[in-house]
Amino acid sequence: MKMTSIRLGIVRALAAAAMVIGGSSSAFACPVCFGALETGMIDGAKLGVLVLLAITLAVQGAFLGFFLYLRKHAKRNAEIELDAEWLALQGSSRTS
Repeated sequence: MKMTSIRLGIVRALAAAAMVIGGSSSAFACPVCFGALETGMIDGAKLGVLVLLAITLAVQGAFLGFFLYLRKHAKRNAEIELDAEWLALQGSSRTS
């Protein structure tokens, strides 16, 4: 259940980012570009923003994946240690 809420939050954040970047409103235009025709400079700036956003999201996703990997291995190691301790306790009770 917790994972689905995380995924839902990521989807909402991506949708909001797409609306902000893709929305063609004059409120987002700089004074130089306001009312100007679509030029290569404007297209390049939009593409640059998308590339920087993609890189940022990829790095954040890598951090998330790394911490989930660490959590999974920590749980596995804790289970192994618990099993080893349990076997040691069972072995000592048989010899007593």
